[in-house]
Amino acid sequence: MNIVITGATRGIGAGLAAHYRDQGHSVVGTGRSAGADVTLDVTQPSDHSALAERLSGIPVDLLVCNAGVYIDKGGDLETGFAADLWSQTFAANVTGVFLTIQALLPNLRLAAKPKIAIISSQMASHTHAPGGSYIYRASKAAVLNLGRNLASDLAGEVAVGIYHPGWVQTDMGGSSAAITVDQSVAGLVERFAALNGETTGCFETWDGRAHDY
Repeated sequence: MNIVITGATRGIGAGLAAHYRDQGHSVVGTGRSAGADVTLDVTQPSDHSALAERLSGIPVDLLVCNAGVYIDKGGDLETGFAADLWSQTFAANVTGVFLTIQALLPNLRLAAKPKIAIISSQMASHTHAPGGSYIYRASKAAVLNLGRNLASDLAGEVAVGIYHPGWVQTDMGGSSAAITVDQSVAGLVERFAALNGETTGCFETWDGRAHDY
């Protein structure tokens, strides 16, 4: 398979890229740092144009939209959650996902059974609302909605799945998180493999459970 993974220089994205490469697949991992195969700041339309030009004519079997930020962690309700944090978060976690998919849609349509996997979070669910992290939660709910609508518009062409990767021991999740990167990656790989036209629009956990919207 030809696979594109955004946010692939660390954490879950790096784990997914390593796994698929070990399996013999062709992987393009994007990121903002020098360690990426292709430099892509998902908030910059010019970077998306450059990515589309670089991959022009190449089928993409699986696009994993993993890049994202969590910059309001620990914010205080009375004094935190500044307006610029909202704009930065939505630019990366929502608009960035849409622009990536839009840029690579011609490549996906060249593949036999193309798939888009969007990494959201259980924090997108209205049933998982213990308070706090208002910006991150709102952005993940928005990208869940985005994925569901893309699944409708691309039905019969591209299967779209939305996934909670687990509470993972990464820079974002912290060292006390419940599962390792390897555990998350193993589960997500199984979920992506099972994604098809009948399950498009699904919102699932890394270990295969259907998640409440």
